[in-house]
Amino acid sequence: MRFAVALVLALSLLPGCAAANKSQANLANSTWRFVSIDGAAPVSGKAAITFEKDRIGATVGCNGMGGPWRVESGRLIAGPLMQTQMYCEGEVWTQEKAIGALLAGAPQVKVGSDRLVLKSSGHSAELERAE
Repeated sequence: MRFAVALVLALSLLPGCAAANKSQANLANSTWRFVSIDGAAPVSGKAAITFEKDRIGATVGCNGMGGPWRVESGRLIAGPLMQTQMYCEGEVWTQEKAIGALLAGAPQVKVGSDRLVLKSSGHSAELERAE
């Protein structure tokens, strides 16, 4: 009986794992440009996120941040993230703090062939696949 319950539980988790693996596969080895950060256009043309096999790198135009990543239960789990500490001011600093908080907040991830949307309780970002 215990084996049957364990088997049913394990099988019920497979669709979620498959979806997470598909999202992770769609992101691995890709670069995405920010279209919006909390509803506003990025202030820098350098604003982008790059996903390697197991590392993420992000910049909004001033500092860079990076670390390990994975997709789990429809959420992007990034970190711990390391970040450079250059002085930034103005809107780029505001957007940089927002993206740092977004990535640290395990945002929901929706990935399509050319669009990526990240949403957490406090921040959001929309990105397009870079050529």
